[in-house]
Amino acid sequence: MKKRLVSLLAALAATWIAPAVADFGDYRSHERRGQSLLVTTDLGQLRLTVIDEAGFEVHYVAEGSTQYPSFALAGPPPQLHARLEESDATLVFAADELTAVIDKSPVRIRYLRDGQELLEEETGYVSEEGSVGFRFRLDSAEKVMGGGQRVLGMDRRGHRMPLYNRAHYGYTTESDQMYYGLPAVMSSDRYVIVFDNPGNGWLDIGATEDDVLQFSSVGGRTAYLVIAGDDYPALIENYTDVTGRQPLPPRWAFGNFASRFGYRTEKEARDVVRRFQRHKIPLDAVVLDIYWFGPDVQGHMGNLDWDRNAWPHAEDMIADFARDGIKTIVVTEPFILSTSKRWDDAVASGAIATNEAGEPYTYDFYFGNTGLIDIFDEQAQDWFWERYRELFDIGIAGSWGDLGEPEVHPADIRHRLSDVNMVATGDEMHNAYGHTWTRTVYENQIRDYPDMRPMIMMRAGFAGTQRYGVIPWTGDVAREWGGLKPQVELSLQMGLFGLAYTHSDLGGFTHGVPPDHFSPIDPELYTRWLQYGVFQPVYRPHAQDGVPPEPVFQKRRTRNIVRDFIELRYRLLPYIYTLAYENSTTGMPLMRPLFFEDENDAALIDVTDSYLWGNAFLVHPVTDPDVESVDVELPDGVWFDFWSGDRYEGNSTASIDVDIDTIPVLVRAGSFVPMIDDIRTTRDYSSEALTLHYYADASVPSATGQMYEDDGTSRLSLEQGRFELLGFRAAQDGDSLTIGLRREGGVYEGRPDARELTIVIHNWDSDADTVQFNGESV
Repeated sequence: MKKRLVSLLAALAATWIAPAVADFGDYRSHERRGQSLLVTTDLGQLRLTVIDEAGFEVHYVAEGSTQYPSFALAGPPPQLHARLEESDATLVFAADELTAVIDKSPVRIRYLRDGQELLEEETGYVSEEGSVGFRFRLDSAEKVMGGGQRVLGMDRRGHRMPLYNRAHYGYTTESDQMYYGLPAVMSSDRYVIVFDNPGNGWLDIGATEDDVLQFSSVGGRTAYLVIAGDDYPALIENYTDVTGRQPLPPRWAFGNFASRFGYRTEKEARDVVRRFQRHKIPLDAVVLDIYWFGPDVQGHMGNLDWDRNAWPHAEDMIADFARDGIKTIVVTEPFILSTSKRWDDAVASGAIATNEAGEPYTYDFYFGNTGLIDIFDEQAQDWFWERYRELFDIGIAGSWGDLGEPEVHPADIRHRLSDVNMVATGDEMHNAYGHTWTRTVYENQIRDYPDMRPMIMMRAGFAGTQRYGVIPWTGDVAREWGGLKPQVELSLQMGLFGLAYTHSDLGGFTHGVPPDHFSPIDPELYTRWLQYGVFQPVYRPHAQDGVPPEPVFQKRRTRNIVRDFIELRYRLLPYIYTLAYENSTTGMPLMRPLFFEDENDAALIDVTDSYLWGNAFLVHPVTDPDVESVDVELPDGVWFDFWSGDRYEGNSTASIDVDIDTIPVLVRAGSFVPMIDDIRTTRDYSSEALTLHYYADASVPSATGQMYEDDGTSRLSLEQGRFELLGFRAAQDGDSLTIGLRREGGVYEGRPDARELTIVIHNWDSDADTVQFNGESV
């Protein structure tokens, strides 16, 4: 048996080990067109375009090849400076902060930064029968992140990963293929490469050859983006300059969600909301899964209309929830069953992807015999959007797209790319399906509801999908300790590439519960997961049939602990919302890896048990049962226990006692943390009464902070200047501490004329006997 397994592995490896290692031939001529350089070779044309002060798009077009449009780029680049120099052996094409040196024979590219070599194509362009791709050299000490959702550790070097978005049901501590892959890498040498090709393929980061990074796809666009940065935040900012920034979500998206698979009736959904209200647990949204359009799991997908037997007054229910400050989100899927009420209309409207003969492509999968929305076709987009518009018109506030890899996607199905009048196969477009679905919802929603901020949950997409407001989650994770453990890694990896709202089903989704069986939840695991959830981007407990994930169904002790943490989440909304503002304006993720603290310490890249929540907090989730103390590696500086106020020196290991009521949360000395009073829904949000916490320490003689505020709903608040920034500063000198406050910005609905501000100073034990405000003793 072992011998047969070794033979099988060798045979599989052989499909990659011996590629037709090619290049792009020899130089013939070149032409300068604005900020692009076109190089003609004996195999085709190479185009380099300056897309950022430290970035290029590199597009190899072999003669006779099929080239699909870019999905990663946010749009045409701004006008940027570039200079060109030529010698007998090279062309040098330079942006302000990155230089491409193109060797003429054979044509391949090296990249320089500050005069030093940053990155080098090995053979560069590679083409063989059935695949195209690229090869780059790797330095011996280089660590490489990327590939999107995987559970492999932060450094993915040494792994060969399939590039095919695919569900991994019930995953725990290891997964090399999941819902949202990315054909992109980020190096410890401070560069990013994005392979702008959504086809079925592979990303090999020094696995087959330890000093070579390899990308391959079944065909399609042979282009990549290369982007550099001075440090990781600058690198992320440059990357999101090119691929797009996340629009600011509505404030309610940061509240607590009631969500499960699923609420079967209007009566059940109303009852759950009443339970939250009765137990005084804050709530902002109810998420309805597939039972809104049918009574069973199978046979109804594609109806996309209310099952009036179970939801007789859906419109009234949505309106009633809204009056209580609770939003409604409903699920949709891209599959239209041939037995559904919509099938004939979908076919007649040209909404279904076809086979080679141009007929609707049908196949069987778990939910029934189905067709697939051809999301790349404008006719299909229009038809699908009409279903959404019907829902938005009756008051839903957000949308949830599920199974969008797509979960079952025939390789030979045909998609019509109507924008460019091309036809592609399922294998060639697979990883762009969720991306294009998100774009369809986003662009139609902002056209038809222009002042409404989209909130679009999707579990699959591509590089750059963040510019369409995607809220990804980490899929059907096992409801066990092994499912909780990888969640920090998954969110950190995605946040590095602009997908900052990646979050988990709090409490875990699946754990082998038979249909129609009620399964109790492990209260300790549930508590630990929901405690962590306060410090992740979206707070949404969720679970499979037969499992009650809402805190209102838990025992009193568990319910009370979780209520306290949800209330903390709401008090922290000014801080969290400011992180969202930073993400929308700079690309910085909300959850940040510890290696941001010391970029010269490569070992920090491997840390996945702790992370930074913004700049102020360090969070260490408890991911094992029966834990009484946790060792937390502290970065440089001084840190305070959020719960006890205990002071710790950085660059050390802190042993922190925990009980079921707390997880390790520390606050950096010199941090400002704005909070509000308790509320039950963000409808009642106001910063008119604000508590500003400052964590003082003699080691921090000066500090600054800020808080972003707007009306929480208007889509163009940032673009139109309808927001304000509150600025905070501190200066400490011995027994003297000065707190400075600044208010600047525009006018927006609900802007307080004045604020009642309570300032709480932590770690302040001064002998000073006077307090002054505006120069006067108080």
